[in-house]
Amino acid sequence: MAGIVTALVGFTSTFAVVLSGLRAVGANPEQASSGLLALCLAVGAGGVLLAWRSRLPATLAWSTPGAALLAVAGIPDGGWAAAVGAFLVTGVLIAVTGMVRPLGRLISSIPTPLAQAMLAGVLLPLCIAPVEALQTAPLLVVPVLLCWLVLSRFAPRWSVPGALAVALAGIVVQLVVEGRAVPADGLLPAMEWATPSWSLGAVAGIALPLYIVTMASQNVPGVAVLGSFGYRAPWRASMLVTGAGTLLAAPFGGHAINLAALSAALAAGEEAGADRGRRWVAGVVSGLAYLLLGAFSAGLAALVAAAPQGVLEAVAGLALLGTLAGSAASALAEPGERTGAVVTFLVAASGMSFMGIGAAFWALLAGLLVREFLKDRNAPPGKAAR
Repeated sequence: MAGIVTALVGFTSTFAVVLSGLRAVGANPEQASSGLLALCLAVGAGGVLLAWRSRLPATLAWSTPGAALLAVAGIPDGGWAAAVGAFLVTGVLIAVTGMVRPLGRLISSIPTPLAQAMLAGVLLPLCIAPVEALQTAPLLVVPVLLCWLVLSRFAPRWSVPGALAVALAGIVVQLVVEGRAVPADGLLPAMEWATPSWSLGAVAGIALPLYIVTMASQNVPGVAVLGSFGYRAPWRASMLVTGAGTLLAAPFGGHAINLAALSAALAAGEEAGADRGRRWVAGVVSGLAYLLLGAFSAGLAALVAAAPQGVLEAVAGLALLGTLAGSAASALAEPGERTGAVVTFLVAASGMSFMGIGAAFWALLAGLLVREFLKDRNAPPGKAAR
């Protein structure tokens, strides 16, 4: 049951974010649906393999912060094909991180406040979406917000899935009232191949920020969550499995998979049983559940595609509120790092694009430059800045 809950919460809470992100970088509805299915299969198969071989309650998920990044990155030069090429580069980087220790240390050396500020800046426009949607589709969005608020009080784990259920019910009612129907062929899961291309703008503006947020906001916390329950995460195996899974999913539209972070606690904690040595079963079951959920991904994607403008974005914004709060708090936690973190946040939130490269890359670069320039001011008296 812990494995099933892990998969259900992970899938229903964030699949709207994935669809929004894929559409934002050039995918049509069919390609976005294919990407969601590819991610379900990669997360499912990779999760089963990793938990079975390691005998640990390790669970996988798609990169939700990465999908949020895509949602504000914009269509790169070269369109969807260039975005797919960037996904492949991300997969290579994740896999290489498992084999080349210095690369892992390099990622760990990125100041946490700046990485979290970049993520917060990326998330801000998405988290404003529920407020904006009140203007475009109030009859659908108000019940969604009320459901989310009530469940946040009494059953926080199910607040976003519950809001999604209300949104889907509202979409179905509106389709019936308007006499519209979702095409039957759009309800069947299908994989759609996309031949990748590569461009400097897509690599710098999508692949590198996607890799950084996936590592800093998912993989590293995922290791920490397992460690908090007394398990030592199989770092090398995890990076190789998630890197290979990303590579296999990318040509079909999947952006990135990683170790689960927040939902990992559901499979590693006491909810998975008193016998710590048997909790790996929850990881296997979570993977199997993702494989099953993939069968419903196309139908959900088709239903969401028929929704009025703003409804999908509202659900995605609600799903990311907790992540925004956590990343903003982490970004501003250290007084000496706040100026660089605020600059990073503002550039990321601006959505600017320069030389075909999106805001996330420039945000991190600007934050690092400001931090370096101010390091002597931020250093404690009598000590060199670290």
